[in-house]
Amino acid sequence: MILVLAGTQDGREIAVRLAETGYDVLVSTVSEYGGFLARHPRLAIRVGALDSEGLEHLLKEYCITAIVDASHPYAVKVSENAIHAAAAAGCLYMRYERPAIPLPEYNKLYVVRDAAAAAQMAARLGRTVFLTTGSRTLAIFKTESALTSCRVIARVLPDPAVIADCLRLGFSPGDLVAMQGPFTFELNKAMFQAFAADVVVTKNSGEIGGVNTKLTAAMELGLSVVLIDRPRISYGQVFQSTEAVISCIKEACL
Repeated sequence: MILVLAGTQDGREIAVRLAETGYDVLVSTVSEYGGFLARHPRLAIRVGALDSEGLEHLLKEYCITAIVDASHPYAVKVSENAIHAAAAAGCLYMRYERPAIPLPEYNKLYVVRDAAAAAQMAARLGRTVFLTTGSRTLAIFKTESALTSCRVIARVLPDPAVIADCLRLGFSPGDLVAMQGPFTFELNKAMFQAFAADVVVTKNSGEIGGVNTKLTAAMELGLSVVLIDRPRISYGQVFQSTEAVISCIKEACL
């Protein structure tokens, strides 16, 4: 059986393609909502976060022969756990990495190393900050003292658990946008205008993650953009297409 860590749309598509090729596939997602999106008659689904030890147990339980790590480009801990567990279990590990987009020339684009640096930079650039970075790092923005006098809007998945977390962090309902992306240029522009955003914070999550339409909408409106750069991690084998992943699995005679 092949384990696909499918925290993204393209990860789910890879899982389906593998199943259609004839492989038994187990899809692992962190959230219930991710599991819901991954539902397919030919896929087995498991939901819940896994540490390295839990992942090792899962590999043995399901007799996993290969891990396809199609987790989000910024889900560093997920990938590190998968690399460690695969090595311990002696199974094949491969990384599917959606391509980053080339960054445009724009004098209001600021590239930073992580969410903490993004929070500090955003506070210097405007009073209304629109976050499009997902829910995992929202606590960093909410606890950044430089942002206490700013209005911070968070666009997150329409997952009840995520929304509950946002409310616990102190976001008011009027500062939450709960929608499933990716979003068009027109919709991004309309949202940024509706909230009178000064600064947009995003990640280079690739075209399928909608970063291109966020950038072009922000540039059209003359907004500052803070972009969190991709983390650096030694994955080993990295593939950027479903076909390459399938070919590697076939070559490994799995």
